[in-house]
Amino acid sequence: MKPLPLGEVYQLLEPGPVTLLTTARKGRANVMTMSWHMMLEFEPPLLACVCSSANYSFESLRATGECVIALPARRLAPTAVKIGNCSGREVDKFKAFGLTPVAASQVQAPLIKECFANLECKVIDKRMVNRYNMFILDVIAAWRDPKQKNPKTFHHHGYGRFVADGRAFTLKSAKA
Repeated sequence: MKPLPLGEVYQLLEPGPVTLLTTARKGRANVMTMSWHMMLEFEPPLLACVCSSANYSFESLRATGECVIALPARRLAPTAVKIGNCSGREVDKFKAFGLTPVAASQVQAPLIKECFANLECKVIDKRMVNRYNMFILDVIAAWRDPKQKNPKTFHHHGYGRFVADGRAFTLKSAKA
């Protein structure tokens, strides 16, 4: 074994696929790139996400208590990176990056038409927001684009490095 710099631990334990988080406040929709999230419960589906207080979306998420988590396929990776490299304070990201907002059924934040799945979420717990910027979300509606067959997600490994999902395989499981 050889020492590993602590700043590289994230690359080993990345939490899941790159997602796009949308919010809407005062008539203005925004989208940010997010990789810091995790499932907490199967059913009802609960998840946690970390949204830095420096992000434009943070105050909207905190104030409205709702968002959409959209899952982009690998082909949207360059767009997701560009979205993450600018702020919604200065840029209308939907227009700038050619994304199509679609009205959600239960939240004001829009779905993203180009993504293969969209999860409408309500914040159900803010106790860790002040300390860790972590929101606990209840997924109240979920949508999948049937036209996008076998979409591959992509994962951020830090410092501009990404990996796409590979070949799927099945192992025996009690939950299968």
